[in-house]
Amino acid sequence: MAIGGSMKLKNRAPLWLCLLLVFGLIAASCGGDDDEGTDTGSESEGPTGGEFAVSICEPQFLQPGNTQETCGAQVLQSLFTPLVEFDPDTAEPYNVVAESIESDDQQNWTITLNEGWTFHDGSDLTAQSYVDAWNWAAYAPNGALNNYFFGNIEGYADLNPDKGKPKTEEMSGLTVVDDLTFEVALTEPFSGFPLTVGYTAFYPLPESFFDDPDAYNEAPIGNGPYQIDGEWNHDEGINVVRYEDYPETPGNADAVEFRIYADVNTAYTDLTAGNLDIIDVVPTEVLAQAPQELGEGFVQAPSSYYGYLGFPLYEEPWDQLELRQAISMAIDREAITTAIYQGAYTPANSIISPVVPGFREEACGEMCTYQPEEAKELWDANNGPDEISLWFNNDGGHEEWMEAVSNQLRDALGVEAKFESLAFEEFLTLQDDHKITGPYRGAWVMDYPHPQNYIANIYASTGSSQEFGYEELPGSETVDDLIQQANAEPDLDAAIELYQEAEDQILADLPSTPLWFGQTQSGFDPETVGNVIFDVFSFVRVAEVEVLNPDA
Repeated sequence: MAIGGSMKLKNRAPLWLCLLLVFGLIAASCGGDDDEGTDTGSESEGPTGGEFAVSICEPQFLQPGNTQETCGAQVLQSLFTPLVEFDPDTAEPYNVVAESIESDDQQNWTITLNEGWTFHDGSDLTAQSYVDAWNWAAYAPNGALNNYFFGNIEGYADLNPDKGKPKTEEMSGLTVVDDLTFEVALTEPFSGFPLTVGYTAFYPLPESFFDDPDAYNEAPIGNGPYQIDGEWNHDEGINVVRYEDYPETPGNADAVEFRIYADVNTAYTDLTAGNLDIIDVVPTEVLAQAPQELGEGFVQAPSSYYGYLGFPLYEEPWDQLELRQAISMAIDREAITTAIYQGAYTPANSIISPVVPGFREEACGEMCTYQPEEAKELWDANNGPDEISLWFNNDGGHEEWMEAVSNQLRDALGVEAKFESLAFEEFLTLQDDHKITGPYRGAWVMDYPHPQNYIANIYASTGSSQEFGYEELPGSETVDDLIQQANAEPDLDAAIELYQEAEDQILADLPSTPLWFGQTQSGFDPETVGNVIFDVFSFVRVAEVEVLNPDA
């Protein structure tokens, strides 16, 4: 199926219609040439120049095959341009590097590239750049965190044998036809495949990457509107400058500083003091006064954010379903979203987000409803401990709501909670290594606008962010089977029903409990920057930001 053209069009069809077109394999642009609609700043007459700084946390990686978290992904979005991008307002897909992505059977896909793309080192971007990058990430000995995303490509199993070293380094399902064309054979039909290739894991790589991946991680070379300036200065910052040979609309600013903060409150202080231009997230502690303090610089926009409390099923006593249910019913989501998030977040009673097809308002039912008396009965009947640990990263403004959860658990269950608060990178590593010992903060921002991205990536047995140990529970096999059926279903309504069945099984097993769906709550200095757009993935559209006084 061809997904539109390479131009950003205004007044396009809504996401649900575009997804219908995707699932139905109807070639469509999902758009028109009407002059009305939201101006994203992508059609400005030319770069405005100047420099600005945006806050991030310390990334875990700066390699596409290993970047799973938002801080690294924010940087990579300036350094890379994907095959497919998404409208910042509607998440509608449109082709960029890809000229077309087509299939007659939803299983065998042909991807044709537009001409004229190069990497920042001057080398040509070709079909081989994608095939080599995808093979590297899928090759088990490389240990890429995004390995899972290639699991539905023919030959993936050969690169990931159950025992021993792989006998090949290339997936049989990837074939280079010519410099601008390659073919992808999937193990089974998946009508949503064109949406997935907009994700970080599917970025192309230059030949220089394979000479020294570790060195590349410190100074990535991409094909995006900005190129890295120097190297990643860990725990301090990452600087990028405009790539002058970029074939699409160039970035507005001459340079961008991604300034790394260990404490989001420090970032907010710098913003209000005029020492920072854009903050990626406003701390919960100042949400009440932020609209007044930031004025027109306060941003509240729709987001695909899904917050949850994960349970380490590999650790006693969290292997007991009843204790997980008790925790879930002891949390007053409405009280927290009202008091702490000022009503901007909404209590979650499902896994699938309201911004994608398949959302159900009461999927979790009573188990995600505040019922302290029932929670106490379950806790006591199943010998719940007197003390637990609550885990979260300490660089994202999570202390206040975790404190509220701790107080609610004490009041409802009589349990004392101690905090295990860590830097984000360390927190993620402990999740990967199954070394978390208590309920922990989890959050998800969609990689692509599809219900499968919530169900499969977080909860499938081999999901990229399935860190609960859920694969050991009997229900996990049912979930995997339903996901497989849904992926192959060409009819959107039928596919959604299957994803919802999988969601029902997950909520019955409760490897995590939904907490809330969020909005982007960010800020910028309206005296220094304009055209600041946060998309539904919660990312700043860096290339579109305009520096208001570039000569200052």
